[in-house]
Amino acid sequence: MEVYPVNISERVVTKDVVGFVESESVRIAPRHDGIRIGVIGYGYWGPNIVRNFNSIEEASVHSVCDRNQEALGRAKRVYPAIEVTSDYREIVTSAEIDAVAVITPVSTHYELAKKALQNGKHVFVEKPFTATAAQAEELIELAERKRLKIMVDHTFLFTGAVRKIKQILDEDILGDLYYYDSMRVNLGLFQHDVNVIWDLAPHDLSIMDYLIEEKPVAISANGTSHFNGMEDVAYITVHFNSNMIAHFNVNWLSPVKVRKTLIGGEKKMLLWNDLEADEKIKIYDKGVEVENKEGIYNLLVSYRSGDMWVPKVDQNEALKIETEHFIDCIINDETPINDGYAGLRVVRMLEACNKSVKNNGKLVKLS
Repeated sequence: MEVYPVNISERVVTKDVVGFVESESVRIAPRHDGIRIGVIGYGYWGPNIVRNFNSIEEASVHSVCDRNQEALGRAKRVYPAIEVTSDYREIVTSAEIDAVAVITPVSTHYELAKKALQNGKHVFVEKPFTATAAQAEELIELAERKRLKIMVDHTFLFTGAVRKIKQILDEDILGDLYYYDSMRVNLGLFQHDVNVIWDLAPHDLSIMDYLIEEKPVAISANGTSHFNGMEDVAYITVHFNSNMIAHFNVNWLSPVKVRKTLIGGEKKMLLWNDLEADEKIKIYDKGVEVENKEGIYNLLVSYRSGDMWVPKVDQNEALKIETEHFIDCIINDETPINDGYAGLRVVRMLEACNKSVKNNGKLVKLS
């Protein structure tokens, strides 16, 4: 049976945007050289995907697909030379298109990405990658067999803040990590197709997966639903073989919007507040020092309190950097940092969260 996304323009999407720029104010004529992109889904996020791909010197957007005629009308007004269609098959089978961007609900990702790969197209897929790990594994195998690229739209990996944190960790400024604590909460917006874990946690799970080299071994999660049968509040704990532990709070019922991450290390501690305009990252020279001389009863604990400093963070639009990375990987045959395997690891964690929630927080091992 042919599968096509629901009217993407009518989908309610949490506005957790990275470096958003209103696309309707930008008019860039498409070119017909370089990597030619077909975009399926022109609702909330789709216009930003089109704008960024179309601004890359080595690429151009060839076609846009959406079932919603009003959405197609908006695309045509902004980009008169781009072809529009309501039939996704015209995108995935076109000989004039090199790569397909799938910007649709997660339930449609697998079928659309599979058909694009089968027709020899590289694939850029909105997060989360797929609805199941088995689907992700199949797409990865298909892409490798056909020597095609998969990129999962984990946009936050390309923000100046996350790239700076990665540099800080790689330079061992924090020392051995003790904990990773993240809060991503706001009032709404409720999704009809996924719970709050699948809506919000992919951001933070993908960031953790990118920042921390050690991979988790198990997950436990608790959540509850108050309105439509989908969990709208959830708490996730991620376990590692080391003493490292990670915790995530995702919530659609918060009276305030919070986007904070704390990373505690042996040497120093880091606070990332993504809602801060200027001082997004703060590093604290604070910690605990322990000296144990002659057994547990002589355990001595002292607290270290030093300076706090704010590293400079790049302010370039994350989606622009991400789309450029995708095109560069196609041209130079390189592997994206957010490839299919990165997407698969996140989907496995999401599946484990759902399983744990249904079993009252039971620990679920990760394969």
